Amino acid sequence: MNTAMESGYRLEGSMLEICSCAVSCPCFIGEDPDGNECFGVIAFHLERGEARGVDVSGLTLVNVAHIPGNALAGGWRSVLLVDSRANDEQVEALLDAFGGKLGGPLADLASLVGELVAVERVAITHEAHQASGQLKVEGMLEAEFAPIQSSPDGTTATLYDSAFTTVKGAPAYLGKSRRYRVDLPQYAMSWSFDGHNAIQTAWMMEHQP
Repeated sequence: MNTAMESGYRLEGSMLEICSCAVSCPCFIGEDPDGNECFGVIAFHLERGEARGVDVSGLTLVNVAHIPGNALAGGWRSVLLVDSRANDEQVEALLDAFGGKLGGPLADLASLVGELVAVERVAITHEAHQASGQLKVEGMLEAEFAPIQSSPDGTTATLYDSAFTTVKGAPAYLGKSRRYRVDLPQYAMSWSFDGHNAIQTAWMMEHQP
């Protein structure tokens, strides 16, 4: 195995964001969220990947976050939901990577979190393709969404080269939530928004120290 990969990561899949902002997501073009705060979830579905030499392919991690201003300014208050199919070694590797311990671009992402409130291991249903489908965690999170069609032939509206683009040339598919609920009262994080932003794009991050 590549020695660098044993202390780094390469993760590929998709990023799905659903939030309280009206369509489409201001954060993707670096603007402030509607009302200057965002109540969102960001799901990273890893189609393939390794972190610290551990295979984490097929797993999903969800960041439930209250963002008090521009997303890139930080100060997020977050709860991480980790796929219950992950074993202890995989959970530790994912938390090291997404928590910033392994450095690289994920450390930059982790630095946006001002308060990590909790980490939960839960069963996650991630059935999403081009901003169409569902994301569910029983008793905690429920979202259903559909793409925004930009032309009479049913083509999904897309955004290219955004602030959150990690795969050059890959489109971000624009959608709208049909149903969006977060119910985490134990962490003072409960909200409900229907008919608001949903956006999904190919995602990849790599760091080999």
